[in-house]
Amino acid sequence: MNKVISKHYYSENVVSLEIEAPRIAKARRAGHFVMVRVGNTGERIPLTISTANVERGTITLVVQKVGVSSRKITELEVGDEVTDLVGPLGQATHVENFGTILACGGGVGVAPLLPIVEELKKAGNKVISVIAARSKDLIILEDQIRQHSDEVIVMTDDGSYGKKGLITEGMEEVINREKIDQAVIIGPGIMMKFAALTTKKHNIPSIASLNTIMVDGTGMCGACRVTVGGKTRFVCVDGPEFDAHEVDFDEMLMRLSGYREDEIKADEQYLCVSKNKGKA
Repeated sequence: MNKVISKHYYSENVVSLEIEAPRIAKARRAGHFVMVRVGNTGERIPLTISTANVERGTITLVVQKVGVSSRKITELEVGDEVTDLVGPLGQATHVENFGTILACGGGVGVAPLLPIVEELKKAGNKVISVIAARSKDLIILEDQIRQHSDEVIVMTDDGSYGKKGLITEGMEEVINREKIDQAVIIGPGIMMKFAALTTKKHNIPSIASLNTIMVDGTGMCGACRVTVGGKTRFVCVDGPEFDAHEVDFDEMLMRLSGYREDEIKADEQYLCVSKNKGKA
């Protein structure tokens, strides 16, 4: 159960895994995520379902190596099994015909953006997607995003592909030439903060899919709490999507960085142990 069916590298640190999960594939909707654990002593981490194939009974997760747990997941090979896979969790994306959608994805945030873009396009919306990354080799799922978008603008920080600049510059380009009825923002916390400030400046309704610290994914532990509109919300059960203009991104970013030093030390220790095992 939960066997890895296929594996694809987008870059050295970004991996796509197709995993056997027929019941999750059948129930999953855009916006849903799963809690994943590798190894009996591993920690549970949330990963958004990028795509699902009901006929094959599989879901696809796109994972970036940022610490020990994500590294363990990306090290799985075809035929390996995921220890625990729980989902689909969270609230599905609200989909209707809004009009013109500005879909904004940064880095691996393009993976959870993909099913939302697909569903919004099916609902009759005009979809303009702006995807961004630091450089060309970090742009992912461009072809798939193009399949479900009326237009795609690619931004890279270093100008190695698409247009040089931040995602907000690509957003402004679109906003300045046509009316946007709804924006969807997914990516690193700092990117979502400034993307939300951009749409707020132009009074464009916006949702952001948040990535916070999660432990159980069912609302019992409270680890994923965020402040939205001055009230405490739990991302795992109330989200992961919220009104982007109501989210306290500064608080969220501060909480996300709270364990950074410990995470770096743990990752360095894990790499050291793995290296020594390889020499044995």
